[in-house]
Order: sequence, then structure tokens, then C-alpha cells
Amino acid sequence: MSKAFTREPDQDDDGADDDPRERASALPPGTKNYITPAGLQRLKDELHHLLHKERPAVTAVVSWAAGNGDRSENADYQYGKRRLREIDRRIRFLTRRIDLAEVIDPALPRDARTAGQVFFGATVRYATEGGEKRVVTIVGVDESDHRRLHISWISPLARALTKARAGDTVTLRAPGGTEELEILDVRYGPVDVEPFVPN
Repeated sequence: MSKAFTREPDQDDDGADDDPRERASALPPGTKNYITPAGLQRLKDELHHLLHKERPAVTAVVSWAAGNGDRSENADYQYGKRRLREIDRRIRFLTRRIDLAEVIDPALPRDARTAGQVFFGATVRYATEGGEKRVVTIVGVDESDHRRLHISWISPLARALTKARAGDTVTLRAPGGTEELEILDVRYGPVDVEPFVPN
């Protein structure tokens, strides 16, 4: 059969070359995609970069490489096609996440009943059983960042802390075992999310 009539295999969204960022940020079925305003802006910035800068640049390279003859042995063409599939997969992922986003601004004033209680966007200071004091901020799955101590709202720690108030003791059930945590302080404010920076 002529190569002109063969089709290159495309990986689907569940293919072997999945983006690890997408696997790590999987939402449980039926849950909302809670996100802070800064987190949503980061997703939009990445999507804009992919659509208007990276994808057009890679498409130009693929078009140029396609004109160089035999595609089966053309490394520029092969790499470019693979990179286009990765970009398109990421664009689909980001588009879905942005469409499903439910923005919650932790900086907005809260009523007296919920102001001191742990919910999405809260920055929580707590003490472990060993007396070590820690601080975490509960954010969306697409903006969790362990360097900044931002944890996903679906993480075991965030679930243990949710609805607690200062002075409460909660039980953290994690794969490593259980631990009692004492809530020391709950506050709300703007969440600093690392902005999108192209590679």
C-alpha cells in the first residue's frame, strides 16, 4: 500500500504518553473543579501560549519538514508530529478544566459563621502530635504546589482539616497511618499562585 494512504497512529487521551501533570491532578468523578482566581488565570495563560505561540511554531516546523521528502525517516517531522499531539492533548485538558472551573476567591469577606472555619482557600496553621507547627493553604487540584505549601482540596490532609475551627482536633487518615492534628489558626486572604512561565 502506498504511504500516501497510511495513517499515523494517534495516541488518545489515555495513551501511553499522557502528561504526568494531568494524571496527578485528576478530579474525582462528579466533583467540581474549585480554583482560585490566580489559579484560573495561570491555566488561561498556558492555554493562550499553547494556542498562539507554541502550536503555530511547531506546525510551521512540521510543514517545513513534510516538504523534505520521506517522512518515515525525517526526525524533524516525527518529533514535530509527536509534539503536536502532546500540545493538542494539553489544549483539550486545559479547555475542559477552564470550562469546569468554579472560581472561589479566598480574599472575599466571609460571614461570621464561616470566617473561622476551614474551607477551600483557607490558610491553616496546625500542630502535629509531635508538636511540630505547620501551615498549609487549601487550593484547587491544578494549583497545588508543595514548595509553596499549597495542598489540593481533595488531599487527605485538606479533607481532614475541612470544617474544623481553631482549637479543634482532627484525625488525619493517610496511607502512612493516622495522626491527630490540632488546629491553631484559620485565616483567609489572596492566594499567591506561581504564574505560568513558558519553557
